[in-house]
Amino acid sequence: MNTLTHRRSAGSTALLFGILLIAANLRAPFTGLPPLLGAVQADFALSTTAIGALTTLPLLAFALVSPYSARLAREYGLERTLFGALAAIALGIALRSSGALWSLYVGTGGIGVGIAIGNVLLPSVVKRDFPHNVASLTGAYALAMGVAAALSSAMIVPMAHAAGWKSALAVFLVLPLVAMAVWTPQLSASTKSVSSTAGPAHGGKIWHSALAWQVTLFLGLNSTIYYSAVGWLPAILTDAGMPADHAGSLHGVLQLATAVPGILIGPILSRLRDQRLLAAVVAGFSAVALLGLMALPQFALAWSILFGIGTGAGIILGLSFIGLRTRNAHQAAALSGMSQCIGYLLAAAGPMAMGMLRDALGSWRVPLGLCAILALVAVFMGFLAGRERHVDA
Repeated sequence: MNTLTHRRSAGSTALLFGILLIAANLRAPFTGLPPLLGAVQADFALSTTAIGALTTLPLLAFALVSPYSARLAREYGLERTLFGALAAIALGIALRSSGALWSLYVGTGGIGVGIAIGNVLLPSVVKRDFPHNVASLTGAYALAMGVAAALSSAMIVPMAHAAGWKSALAVFLVLPLVAMAVWTPQLSASTKSVSSTAGPAHGGKIWHSALAWQVTLFLGLNSTIYYSAVGWLPAILTDAGMPADHAGSLHGVLQLATAVPGILIGPILSRLRDQRLLAAVVAGFSAVALLGLMALPQFALAWSILFGIGTGAGIILGLSFIGLRTRNAHQAAALSGMSQCIGYLLAAAGPMAMGMLRDALGSWRVPLGLCAILALVAVFMGFLAGRERHVDA
């Protein structure tokens, strides 16, 4: 990162630090909840469908809000819109942990809205300010996402045992508040209505590009299997006879494993003009891990690590494709909105479908097998999306 250049008056170090802190908010407030779903369900006497909605609601928010994120950035500037996203996450966390049933759902939805905006606009900031270091910086902020999520998953159950699940969820408020404090100096340099920063929500010809759909499906399928597994892994493992604390720890191991590719993928991508083989291989890792969880759950530690590496690398590649397959920040914002809108619509269906199948069949084998098939489809999409082309070619 020593070679990164910054075209704005604010120092590049401050901007990089702000980007990494924003990234730390884009997964942990969501993935920290699944280990506590049992406690939440018992406290409010919720049905399986009702508790499953808590994992689906943010993903629906991701899908619904993503297409409009670029429009918000065009109207108010990337910096101010990202600050607003952090404020939405903070408010959502406060509501979710306040103790009322209505605020649990409203707060969870608010967290999803804030994360959706950050998911879409952070690649656009990277493309605009660091166009020659898209892969390495994407890897760095994916690492920040993974580490924050891993720490939250590992610590959330012990904190809930010590102080209750509401207090444990309230601790996440530290993340957006710190990020807002660090990001505040960027507001003075806020860009507004500049064509090189963010484009309109519909993305123009992006939606008619075959390559854009290949990137979208690669990212979407990866997100579907990731959020399905993350949402239900503790339940899958406890159903297999594992103690809840151990299942929560493996949930954290999976999150930490997603951070590992952030160290490795950036340097690899910087040397590759064609990413077809890499994309196919990492999606294959996810398929093998899902089949392993289905057939040999006693080796859950190995499968959790392999799955985390596969999906973590898939997320980095998918986000990198947004910058690598486009020519400017305008296109990057449009492709980011498209890929995350469609991708999270797919991802929203995953956890709910897995829960319904589990209730209907009494086993996780079929849901895990279907996720493995989706991972194999992602292998093919990654091979197509990894070609050295641009969406307007």
